[in-house]
Amino acid sequence: MTALLTSVRDLAEAELALGAGSEWLDLKEPRDGALGRVAPEVARDVVRWVAGRVPVSATIGDCWDEPECFAERAAEMAATGVSHVKIGLYARDLTAKTGRALAAATAACPIIAVCFAEEPPAARDVARLAAAGLRGVMLDTAEKQAGSLRSLLAESALREFVTTARGAGLLTGLAGSLSLADVPPLLALGPDYLGFRGALCVGQAREAMLSADAVAAVKAAVARGRQV
Repeated sequence: MTALLTSVRDLAEAELALGAGSEWLDLKEPRDGALGRVAPEVARDVVRWVAGRVPVSATIGDCWDEPECFAERAAEMAATGVSHVKIGLYARDLTAKTGRALAAATAACPIIAVCFAEEPPAARDVARLAAAGLRGVMLDTAEKQAGSLRSLLAESALREFVTTARGAGLLTGLAGSLSLADVPPLLALGPDYLGFRGALCVGQAREAMLSADAVAAVKAAVARGRQV
């Protein structure tokens, strides 16, 4: 069953998102890039309040070109009690150095690789991510003004990604400037979760505050799609 993942920046947004039906909370600061990191104390507050009701993940920041920082940053965020730590990277032609850095990061916490749709991973790259011991892999967009996930990748490519990742035993997620209209076609691909931020915010501006009505509308669309 595909879950609704909502990106939240703090406890207030976490409370709003969970109250409106979100099934996974992902901590990030949208003002600091595609995968902006929140302060550890913010993550601790959210984890304490959620108390295990839904998964809570957190990013380590926009440092995909610095694999040497993966393990340290993952350990710092894992210490807050989050269920998963997300690390962004351009995974096409994954290097041995990056693979080793990801493997080292898994010692702290289950790791989800956020692979950017601008340079999506090939099947061999997904296999390398699984071999590194990662818990999951997702597609997202690095440049939020450059188009949505579905404008960058054809449905056939998205289907192949989900199928390949699932076959490798990985959790699968799809995100990247998604809109309400993207829910039915992406649900049909069967990912473990769909990730949203901008479409859930006031004025659909990802740096604005979340809107409870928008979260509820997307949750309703996900629920309807599950019944098809």
